[in-house]
Amino acid sequence: MDATLLRSLTPGVLAVLVRRGADFAAAEDAVQEALVEALRVWPADPPRDPRGWLVTVAWRRFLDATRSDAARRRREEGAALGDTEPVTVPAVDDTLQLYFLCAHPSLSPSSAVALTLRAVGGLTTRQIAQAYLVPEATMAQRISRAKRTVSTVRFDRPGDVATVLRVLYLVFNEGYSGDVDLVAEAIRLTRRLAAAIDHPEVAGLLALMLLHHARRASRTADDGSLVPLADQDRGRWDTGLIAEGVGILQAALARDRLGEFQAQAAIAALHADAPRAEETDWVQIVEWYDELLRLTDSPVVRLNRAVAVGEADGPRAGLAELAELDEALPRWAAVAAHLHERDGDPDVAAGLYAEAARKATDLAERDHLTRQAARLNTRGRAGS
Repeated sequence: MDATLLRSLTPGVLAVLVRRGADFAAAEDAVQEALVEALRVWPADPPRDPRGWLVTVAWRRFLDATRSDAARRRREEGAALGDTEPVTVPAVDDTLQLYFLCAHPSLSPSSAVALTLRAVGGLTTRQIAQAYLVPEATMAQRISRAKRTVSTVRFDRPGDVATVLRVLYLVFNEGYSGDVDLVAEAIRLTRRLAAAIDHPEVAGLLALMLLHHARRASRTADDGSLVPLADQDRGRWDTGLIAEGVGILQAALARDRLGEFQAQAAIAALHADAPRAEETDWVQIVEWYDELLRLTDSPVVRLNRAVAVGEADGPRAGLAELAELDEALPRWAAVAAHLHERDGDPDVAAGLYAEAARKATDLAERDHLTRQAARLNTRGRAGS
């Protein structure tokens, strides 16, 4: 029995039942029963059309479970007529609807992510709980609430692609934890979305993920400590992923419908294109940050732009940009520390690194910033 095949088929089967009128929770129960039946039957009698077989069995299970309801009985008579053999059903539109359903605006971001991983990704509740480092019961409640919320949703207009992309990007940014690699899962789901919908921002997000993922092996040292981009061993970057990401990005940009994920991917591509950190085209990166600001006007983008300006035009120019931003912004102190160090002011930089470490929520980032502060303090004592 091919468990990978079953996992890949499950979202499409679930989407068919939802499209036919089943509420989300009941549809998933029916699909799970069909999967159990497949595990029992397929080893001795594999179907010619596995997906059609699952749709047929799951739909019958759903109808059996709702037979007492008169309205559902009428749907049964209409939808199940002649449904004695497995049917061939289109995969793309149904699966795409499932993406939109799981990213419905009525859901909180955390609930949308959990439901997407459960319904579209096919992960178990236990796997999702382990990835987010929460008890399985807590994650089960979160997913159950999300199912109840979307059970009343009817799609009478196109879903919001931007919301789906934000959910997938949230999954990607969670990284790796437990036995589930959420980075790889986000890339897999985004590839499927790109195959289902022709949209330049979907391509832009996929390119961005691939370009970031290409640097993964070089981001941490053997002891688990963070390695800044400028210090990474670029020989460890995955050139195949970089080439794929750049190709996808170029095709998306050629359509002249720029979006924020395409702009972010363009910045990532410029970093990936530099053989050495000193050869990074910071001037062009600043220009792309200007485009990104035009699209989003995000304080975080302005903060990152200040770093780029500091590299392109010198640290004092970067500090001037930074002075216009709110010091309460996450990572403001870390950026200020970097720019002050480059401007030849290690004492101020050391204090800012220490401040940034105290505010950091990620343990690896906190350790890195603490080491930066200690490095400058040690250098200052040695020179006094």
